[in-house]
Amino acid sequence: MEPTVKQFRKRNAILSCLRCTHIHPSAEDIYRMLQAEHPDISLATVYRNLGLFKRQGLIQSLGAVDGIERFDADTRPHVHFICTGCGAVLDLPELALPQSLGAEAEVSSGCQITGCQLTFTGVCPSCQQNYQEELS
Repeated sequence: MEPTVKQFRKRNAILSCLRCTHIHPSAEDIYRMLQAEHPDISLATVYRNLGLFKRQGLIQSLGAVDGIERFDADTRPHVHFICTGCGAVLDLPELALPQSLGAEAEVSSGCQITGCQLTFTGVCPSCQQNYQEELS
């Protein structure tokens, strides 16, 4: 079955939504963000297209944060921080991935390295402040 114009409109809206945000949303977040403009979009459509975009290399999955898969339209190698308190996912653009890391991993493992994701976890400043206020 050939995709209809309506399907392309939804597909483009999903990709555009992901490219226009830096919150690293889940499929459910994207669905909620698109509901007003595309009331006929389904959560299944969002999931199906996110899978397609991942296979095409247009987006990347950051894996599960608090049990929910999160996505990033920036597929360039870069570093993330995930807050274990609130689940926020932040880009850390000031940190560069060492160029030698992939080569070292290939030598160490004997595998061909095709990508790398470096993620730090911890507590963001907002959660740190909330924790300090709870102690007071």
